[in-house]
Amino acid sequence: MSVKGTRDMNGVARKDMYEYTAPWSVYGLDWSKRPGDKAFRLALGSFIEEYANKLQIIALSDTVYDDPYQRPSTGDFVKIAEVDHHYPITKVLWEPNKGGLKTPDLLATTGDHLRLWEIIDDVNTTSNTIGANNGTGVRTQRLNHRQLLTNTKADFNAPLTSFDWNEIDTSLAVTSSIDTTCTVWNVETTQAKTQLIAHDKEVYDVAFASGSIDVFASVGADGSVRMFDLRSLEHSTIIYETPTNPLPPQLSASQHTASNPQLSLLRLCFNKLDSNYLATFHMDSPDVQILDVRVPGMPVAELRGHTATVNCVSWAPNSSSLLCSGGMKEVYMADYPRRERDSDDSQVLVWDVQLQSPVSPPHPSPRELQQVPSLAYRASAEICQLSWSSASPTWVAIGFNRTVQALRV
Repeated sequence: MSVKGTRDMNGVARKDMYEYTAPWSVYGLDWSKRPGDKAFRLALGSFIEEYANKLQIIALSDTVYDDPYQRPSTGDFVKIAEVDHHYPITKVLWEPNKGGLKTPDLLATTGDHLRLWEIIDDVNTTSNTIGANNGTGVRTQRLNHRQLLTNTKADFNAPLTSFDWNEIDTSLAVTSSIDTTCTVWNVETTQAKTQLIAHDKEVYDVAFASGSIDVFASVGADGSVRMFDLRSLEHSTIIYETPTNPLPPQLSASQHTASNPQLSLLRLCFNKLDSNYLATFHMDSPDVQILDVRVPGMPVAELRGHTATVNCVSWAPNSSSLLCSGGMKEVYMADYPRRERDSDDSQVLVWDVQLQSPVSPPHPSPRELQQVPSLAYRASAEICQLSWSSASPTWVAIGFNRTVQALRV
């Protein structure tokens, strides 16, 4: 993964890495899905353990100054909008691109609720604008809180851990919660279509299958990957369960899970071009499991390149074989042999995952399909989040501490 300067066909200097420093620790992170200049915008969410969090939009400074001579010599990105969010943002997503620039420019966040936001051009100076902070000449925007989606039948709303926006039918979104449920929402009517008990314990992540309106999957603290179909919600399909050691006679199943937090599955991500494949990883594990929904029960590949805990994964939007993963803190547990490294991982690894079709001879064991990363980049701190741009597929954004970097891959 290159981060050195290059030149385009006209000999103009071009950077392969852009950086932004936020005033707080960054957790939520997503690229804008719109084409053109609006593609190089990022939505950021803070993670502050107080009732004082922020949702922020940043854009490449070259795209937001009317007069290029007013562009500051320092700082690649400029903050163009910001709004209070109160609770920490567990996930932020821009609305999937509908193919038109005249449609509302929307994004959504999860935390205490699923919230819908619209970003509009700022034409007046109000308390919600930030034009004075950026100086004259910058085209600022404003974030308007459009809707709050909440289950009015519940006595209280359990915190939401994640959500996904359906790319085929953008009126649909699905959220996951620590109360073991997943809820499918109609974003346009702001009503819940259905709520179901998805897992035996907390649900940590949920995602629609690529190219599908009806199928989604979730992972959680019970160590399972479960698939659901909105056309038939009477049952779910468990496509993977974390292997466990035999239970000691003095421990119940729930006690066994509680004493082994690494059994939990934290995140999942469907392959963008082949929905048969998805990636997931365990809590406190340096490995990424690749699953084939047609061959349930065990991974078809394991990615073992990190020397520390994996914290985020993302498939490439334009390739069925490329996957990116980000590493976090050192692993010291006996379950995972310590690898040759004396400090935190802090690596971004890009993998070219070569997978077989299930119609060919049976898959070998995951150990026979270990992969080697094709690109690597080391950040200066533990990576907490990454996002692969669908509008500009040669760019991956990573977040660590207060820093956001956009890397050309």
